[in-house]
Amino acid sequence: MTDMTINAPDIVAAVTDAFETYEKALLDNDLDVLDSYFWTSEFTIRFGVAENLYGAEAIQAYRRLCQPVGPGRTLHGTLVTTFGDSFATVSTQFSDGQTDDQGRQMQTWARFPDGWKVVAAHVSVMRTAS
Repeated sequence: MTDMTINAPDIVAAVTDAFETYEKALLDNDLDVLDSYFWTSEFTIRFGVAENLYGAEAIQAYRRLCQPVGPGRTLHGTLVTTFGDSFATVSTQFSDGQTDDQGRQMQTWARFPDGWKVVAAHVSVMRTAS
């Protein structure tokens, strides 16, 4: 039987740490760290604001061409939910610090022998009326 304990404190702490390290790398545009947090698989997916990326290679290529996240990015409403010791979701909202637009980000994380990895991600923006 699989242990499906919801939000065991040590697992929440581990996923939170991975997410915060990922977020710092996003702000620093540290491509090596960002790459290391995505599962290296053709099955990894990232739906962005204006792109649909299938596979870790497509995600890595996109990161090298896209505009980096600005330093004014702030998060709010972040929620980490873990299921057992190997699966989690992280949901957050963000502001870019330049517009009134509100972003939303969801990540599905799985634990592999080499650590926690994003296996699926979705980023969207709710545009403010002009």
